[in-house]
Amino acid sequence: MIRNETPLDKQPFLELRDLTKIYPTPGGGGQAALDKINLQVQRGELVAIMGKSGSGKSTLLNMVSGIDRPTSGEVYVNGVGVHALAERELTEWRGRNLGIVFQFFQLMPTLTLVENIILPMELNRNYSPTDRRRRALRLCEMVGMDAHHERLPSMVSGGEQQRIAVARALANDPPLIVADEPTGNLDSTTAEAIFRLFEELVESGKTLLLLTHDHNLARRAPRAFRIADGRIVNEDGEGRLSVRETP
Repeated sequence: MIRNETPLDKQPFLELRDLTKIYPTPGGGGQAALDKINLQVQRGELVAIMGKSGSGKSTLLNMVSGIDRPTSGEVYVNGVGVHALAERELTEWRGRNLGIVFQFFQLMPTLTLVENIILPMELNRNYSPTDRRRRALRLCEMVGMDAHHERLPSMVSGGEQQRIAVARALANDPPLIVADEPTGNLDSTTAEAIFRLFEELVESGKTLLLLTHDHNLARRAPRAFRIADGRIVNEDGEGRLSVRETP
């Protein structure tokens, strides 16, 4: 396991260094999905990355989560070199350090809402069976779904499923949450409620990386980047996407 040599109290919580991912093409050579991305996110920050479909957002998520490996460059989360972890180490690392909120919820349809939250704890062997259910019920309450926890996903609305998806991402108390187009299938009122929930998580100390194509949503983040053709092209540190381009 590779670690960042900078002391933990002086390093970013999430750091991407010259991160590059090249996919092979049928004619030979390759297509760069990410091209030397450099990014630093501090602990307890909410950072948005905005881009159209095909811009590199999903590839970036795969690199941060260890689902895929970079062609070159480095990914550090809380000092740990995610890019260098072996597969078995990655599985354990993800279970304890990362929660992902997906656009299409990806709840297990045959499990109740509370069972969907319990599942990550079971898979990672965290907490006792009694504590798992108790924790899952607390998370249901936190996202305003305590009255519906025994229902199946098909019995609740899309917005309510997304609330459970957020609770599931928090099941193992990870310090880093990555939300991939989390409001893409929601109406504006429900999307607003989900974003407020994200803000509350950040206020509680979580670090949150929000990937979105929604310009208005990205503008509300304290820091926002635009990604295009695998490169970060601008940032505004005051919560607005700027119009200037960085070199």
